[in-house]
Amino acid sequence: MSTESPPADAEDPVAYFLQDMTYHGRAERTRDAYERVLRDFERFVGTQGATPASASQRECLAWVHGLRGDLAPSTVATYATYVHRFYAYLVQAGVFEENPMALVMAEMDESIDTDPARREVSVPAMREFVADIPHPLERALVVTLLKTGMRVGELCNLDLRDLNLDAPTVDEHFDARPRPQLDGRPDSLFVASDVARGQTVNGEERTASNKRKRATVVPVDDELASVLVRWLAIRPDTPSPARPLFAGTGDGWGDRLTPSQVRRVVRTHATARGWYRAGGDASENVTPHYFRHFFTTHLRDRTGDRGIVKYLRGDVATDIIDTYTHNWGDRVREVYEANIYRLS
Repeated sequence: MSTESPPADAEDPVAYFLQDMTYHGRAERTRDAYERVLRDFERFVGTQGATPASASQRECLAWVHGLRGDLAPSTVATYATYVHRFYAYLVQAGVFEENPMALVMAEMDESIDTDPARREVSVPAMREFVADIPHPLERALVVTLLKTGMRVGELCNLDLRDLNLDAPTVDEHFDARPRPQLDGRPDSLFVASDVARGQTVNGEERTASNKRKRATVVPVDDELASVLVRWLAIRPDTPSPARPLFAGTGDGWGDRLTPSQVRRVVRTHATARGWYRAGGDASENVTPHYFRHFFTTHLRDRTGDRGIVKYLRGDVATDIIDTYTHNWGDRVREVYEANIYRLS
């Protein structure tokens, strides 16, 4: 799978990758972690009669399988991601022709959030949870997370331009024009992939990153639209030129909400319901990340279409995401609206 004439200094592809990490300003601690994992991977594929340049998906899968007996699932996922990024970068650099870890990572994504020890909340129970949230902002935060599966940082990074609602009351109060990507896509949200913490986007420095592989257009059904309209009716003016969708109504009036503030909102309501305990772990506590699990589990079970769920989560590979992007109006929205659960 290597090119016919790779760069001369790429004879040791691991060293080549680590050197470029240095050029990109990655911390020494980060480089050391990558080197440890990549050298272990290199040694393993060597026992299979291969090298990183010639390894196939089978060797990659066997390496991941071997890790599972000794390491926690989260650690296995982290190490697999290191190798995936190694290959992806060297493909872009022209050192390798393809990334054999891509398919392995796609299969690992399919099994995400399937911990049998995790608390399981039914849709009726979640309806009761939402019904107990009276404040329009707090309800909008929770319902948006539950009905889109987005990460808390992605939620906080939403601007008014990322929302296209077909609602006259919204047009009357706001003159913000939706992004061009939302033209012809009413009742939808745009979740960008190119937002990083510390980066200035739409005129404002961001305090959270979006972790999507590709930007995603997510449908907004009538229930979520109603919740958002109710919030927008009381949304305060904001000092930011970016005009954040979700802004504070208490301390920090009008300022963009941060992930810690959203987590605090969810924690308060989850604690009141007995779904959160100080010192509890991810299998016990209901958090914004749990809502992502809830979305994935219930929508996947209802649709039977893993591709669409992965598209909406922003986890999907380029070839698959292009398929859904091109068929967004007649495939993604129809499947989503036919299957998304009701929360009221």
